[in-house]
Amino acid sequence: MSAAIRPVAVRLLAAVGVVWGAVTAAFLVLQLIPGDPVDAIIGTNALVGAEQRAAIRAQYGLDDPLIIQYLDYLGRLATGRLGDSYQLQQPVWTVLTDQLGPTVELALWTSLAAAVLTVGVTVLTSGRGRWPRRISSLLELVVASTPPFWLGLLLLTLFSFQLGWLPVADPDDPRSLVLPVLTLALPISAVLIQVLREGLLSALEAPFALTARSRGLAEHAVRSRHALRHAALPALTLAGWFTGALLGGAVIVERVFARPGVGRVTLQAISSRDFPVVQGAILLSAIAFVLISALLEVLYVVIDPRLRSRTGVTAA
Repeated sequence: MSAAIRPVAVRLLAAVGVVWGAVTAAFLVLQLIPGDPVDAIIGTNALVGAEQRAAIRAQYGLDDPLIIQYLDYLGRLATGRLGDSYQLQQPVWTVLTDQLGPTVELALWTSLAAAVLTVGVTVLTSGRGRWPRRISSLLELVVASTPPFWLGLLLLTLFSFQLGWLPVADPDDPRSLVLPVLTLALPISAVLIQVLREGLLSALEAPFALTARSRGLAEHAVRSRHALRHAALPALTLAGWFTGALLGGAVIVERVFARPGVGRVTLQAISSRDFPVVQGAILLSAIAFVLISALLEVLYVVIDPRLRSRTGVTAA
């Protein structure tokens, strides 16, 4: 295997391992949930007898040994078959893709808002007096410690119920996306600001920053062109993890703001023991995490070209 192909093969194997680990953990955890999946399939129909229940179990393979169910599950995933929803009697792929658009929209706007807030507040409070940094740090600690559902309710009460500036829930009004985005973006940016500020303050004292100043470069240019880029890698790594975890946060936000999306469907599937939908959502989340990780590796190289020789990634 050539030196150019080896890093790609390692990354592909690692991606497959992450997805396999996620779907395996989901399969095992769902088996531990008490109750009979047949109840989720038949719903509240009390006329189903023991023979019919046995037939349903055989139809879905629920009477097979656990290892057989697991291998069958992996075989279906390998061929792109996620099964059918117990409750909706629709393919899981259809159930998830129908709700994917609102969740992706929420995640993208949240990522953009968190990035803008993080860079803006960090640049404004780094290298300044103590009090702006102290006030900013206190606010960041409060926001990061506030549960997302409570933060969402506070924003909803203030800007929708009290001031009436933003709609509570209106899919036809773009303004209805503002509060859900802020609910997710504020805690993320509160953590990222602390990481990025610490790195930026250290970078401003590094020799390259002194060299840039000695060449007559203005302080704001030293901060934005050189120090910020140098300090971005740790914050970027953490931002990638937060972006991959947005699906979990979307469960709460979509519930609070009555928004459609994968998170809300997943929560309903968990409460109704609709295992195929839950497993499909976890698979989707694992794939999203792998793709985001791959994108981060490319961004690392763009930000710091010194990493090209280590990662084997080349920039266009």
